[in-house]
Amino acid sequence: MVHNAYDSFQLVTCSSTRIDAIESYGSTLLLSCSDGSLRIYAPESSASDVHRSPPSPSLEFQSETLTLELKKEAYVLERTINGFSKKPMLAMEVLKSRKLLLSLSESIAFHRLPNFETLAVITKARGANAYSWDEKRGFLCFARQKRVCIFRHDGGRGFVEVKEFGVPDTVKSMSWSGENICLGIRREYLILNSTNGALSEVFPSGRIAPPMVVSLPYGELLLGKDNIGVFVDQNGKLLQKGRICWSEAPATIIVEKPYVIGLLPRRVEIRSLRDPYPLIQTVVLSNVRRLLQSTHVIVVALENSVYGLFPVPLGAQIVQLTASGNFEEALALCKLLSPEDSSHRAAKEQSIHISLLCNIGVLAILTGEMRYAHYLFENGSYEEAMEHFLASQVEITYVLSLYPSIILPKSSAIPEPEKFVDISGDAPDLSRGSSDMSDDFETSPPLHALDSDSADLESKKMSHNTVMALIKFLQKKRHNIVEKAAAEGTEEAVSDAVGHNFVSYGSTRSKKTSKGRASTPISSVSRDIAAILDTALLQALLLTGQPSAALELLKGLNYCDVKICEFLLEKNQFVCLLELYKCNGMHREALELLHKLVEDSTRNNPPAELIQKFKPEMIINYLKPLCGTDPMLVLEFSMLVLESCPTQTIELFLYGNIPADLVNSYLKQHAPGLQTTYLELMLAMNEHSISGNLQNEMVQIYLSEVLDWYADLNSQQNWHEKTYSPTRKKLLSALESISGYNPEVLLKRLPPNALYEERAILLGKMNQHELALSIYVHKLNVPELAMSYCDRVYESGLHQPSPKSYGNIYLTLLQIYLNPRKTTRNFEKRITNLTSKRNSGISKVGPGSFKTKGRLSKKIAEIEGAEETRISPSGTDSGKSDGDTDDVIEEGASTIMLDEVHDLLGRRWDRINGAHALRLLPRETKLKVKDELYSQRKNVVKITGDSMCSLCNKKIGTSVFAVYPNGRTIVHFVCFKDSQNMKAVAKGSPFRKR
Repeated sequence: MVHNAYDSFQLVTCSSTRIDAIESYGSTLLLSCSDGSLRIYAPESSASDVHRSPPSPSLEFQSETLTLELKKEAYVLERTINGFSKKPMLAMEVLKSRKLLLSLSESIAFHRLPNFETLAVITKARGANAYSWDEKRGFLCFARQKRVCIFRHDGGRGFVEVKEFGVPDTVKSMSWSGENICLGIRREYLILNSTNGALSEVFPSGRIAPPMVVSLPYGELLLGKDNIGVFVDQNGKLLQKGRICWSEAPATIIVEKPYVIGLLPRRVEIRSLRDPYPLIQTVVLSNVRRLLQSTHVIVVALENSVYGLFPVPLGAQIVQLTASGNFEEALALCKLLSPEDSSHRAAKEQSIHISLLCNIGVLAILTGEMRYAHYLFENGSYEEAMEHFLASQVEITYVLSLYPSIILPKSSAIPEPEKFVDISGDAPDLSRGSSDMSDDFETSPPLHALDSDSADLESKKMSHNTVMALIKFLQKKRHNIVEKAAAEGTEEAVSDAVGHNFVSYGSTRSKKTSKGRASTPISSVSRDIAAILDTALLQALLLTGQPSAALELLKGLNYCDVKICEFLLEKNQFVCLLELYKCNGMHREALELLHKLVEDSTRNNPPAELIQKFKPEMIINYLKPLCGTDPMLVLEFSMLVLESCPTQTIELFLYGNIPADLVNSYLKQHAPGLQTTYLELMLAMNEHSISGNLQNEMVQIYLSEVLDWYADLNSQQNWHEKTYSPTRKKLLSALESISGYNPEVLLKRLPPNALYEERAILLGKMNQHELALSIYVHKLNVPELAMSYCDRVYESGLHQPSPKSYGNIYLTLLQIYLNPRKTTRNFEKRITNLTSKRNSGISKVGPGSFKTKGRLSKKIAEIEGAEETRISPSGTDSGKSDGDTDDVIEEGASTIMLDEVHDLLGRRWDRINGAHALRLLPRETKLKVKDELYSQRKNVVKITGDSMCSLCNKKIGTSVFAVYPNGRTIVHFVCFKDSQNMKAVAKGSPFRKR
């Protein structure tokens, strides 16, 4: 902190509810709270006067307008307006020239001051999240979703809509810029022409913090790019004014000349508006919600209290700066004194120049401080010596020259420390050269190393107390050095980000290549000094056994030399080495090291230097931030943990939005054994997360494995159709459950005399129901599978626009049971011809375009209307069915599968329309079925006064009734006839649940 530019004072001590928004009007504070109320606070002195003699509203308004500034005293609650807003208040702004209060909540409303009556509500602004008011022209612009609307105040009670434009994305921040509007959307800044709606790009916004547009008093704009503030003119053109580098990304920025104030997560930073925008003051406040610019006062709203930052008088600031030797800043403040203080300003400038001349004499004092510090160091008073070194403002390279064992990076920008020459000749020469990794860390020993007592002296200088004193010295020097290095490093970072080359105060400096850190900025003395300091500090922390402190140093902003620190950490400080790689953007090296450590941790006898267990999840956690920047690196190293942590790896791909096709392609090329694992996990987590191509590829992989397995068993003559391997079970499940594959292609790959169950499923997907059922009945000899197949087709047909035809699937199965000997001569040839015809352009499979289905429906209609005399005991159909042009061969020994027919009619009577199905049976079979029906009808049914019809849910009473074969379902005979005429029964009724 250079000096105090503002004094902090608590205005409101404790608010009963959370503060959502804040504004000031004259000397009063307006607080919008979370309960929807507006609370008006006044200075304690003014409130006491009001209680003694309540003024009229006109006098009250006059007193408010006369007092234009907030007072540096406690504020008390003066008035509460309940129900001021229905939803949380996003922002408030007093329009002083129009005596209005603008509020943004569920919409934008205007209230007349000072009585706060609602003047106008812009209903079109419902859902708006950002706005900007042009005080000079009376124009209001606001953003709602992807629209920007412009309204004009007509001078009375209303607002007139002027324009409405569409923008590419949701607006996060906006501000008027002359005739234009600067918009900060999700990924970039745009300039919107308010006349014709033309958009022009400025530069991309940051990746960490949302975009922020700040209007400057002199017509320019300050745009936020994470922790960097960039100046542009009204048209979005970049200005050569340097860049403001905040310690963190600010949430709000206020410009109060000559300072710029930023609201950071844990503090308020005050910086100078003069290039290079140094840090002036830091005010530590927690849970800050709003920052407000009042007249010469900065109001800071916390959750339940309010602070005011009152400016320190310029004269007092000048005195502080002069006393601290910051003469340049003091002279700049002198120019801001008002013309009435011209004589005072001249006197101040004269005193500053006199102080500057007197400062020459300070050099002699500093030289004495340095000599005394050197004396204390040689006599073992290390901490006291470091205090005097600190007071003498000596360069850190001189102090580090007293520690020859500390390896320092070599810098061409920093000269070797000047040799300390004692007039008495007693002090030895302690200068040392810095080291470089290219010289294998060779150091330049001091001259006293040639003495006979050099070993003892070296041991003394590198003792624990000596190094601890050095750590304290470096930590005290570090803040200013690192801050200056970060500020100078901002120039190239902004230049790379916005795609332009800026010329600034350091543009003539030379550049050097990167030492590992991503996008290393232009070389400078400040960054080289910071590198020397951080490298030495890391070594000192390790020498004193403080690895946790070393890790904290590496986690924050640091300038440690990669090569030197890598050499020091690679033996046993693996966590610190990983953090060193990470902060320098060396992700491949970090991941290779982490993978090696994970493998070593899983061994039975891990290395002795491995004191911590490393888990595969650490690799996944490291890869998460890299998904958006380097997806190929993520894919490469995720393969190492896909088998051990499959679920977490899939979640990593989903977390990083890595396309499934890219992941699958990478696996197919580099790790084909893991391709199936990935597709299975993706399908298990979300079937819709993978495309039809990937589903088809997974089924193809299953089929290839099953075919290899079948070929192996067949060659050993051990193949049986009912043999199931785990992969075959997966294949059958995939064929039934997913729909993204091509059944015709898979059908061609099946062997002609095996894998019938797979063939039946594929034929079912092609709506070849007769062939599929024939396989279940004659090839697999599993009627239960045939029944289940019919149930699936029937139930799926209920959801179709015309479900009537799907009920005939049971008749198709009945025909197969009644004609077990009648099949095509070449069963496989029918399937081959089917696929070849479909590939040649014959109509595609579908509910309304299947050719065989149409003929099958026609045949069933003919069968249903046939006379009993046309049915012979040996068969049920004398005509040719579709595909029956070939001669028939025998398949099975029995002529009719009577047990299966009985089972089908008994279990699916309601679905198969049993009365018509009876006509298909041979005479002897029909008689047996009728006998069973008669025997069922002999059952006694007791009708009571409580008996209900299962269709109309009314009492049976004395009406004619019908009983269904189960003996329990009773309906009115009229209801039964009506249901038969409709040929449909409501789903879920007792007819369906037989």
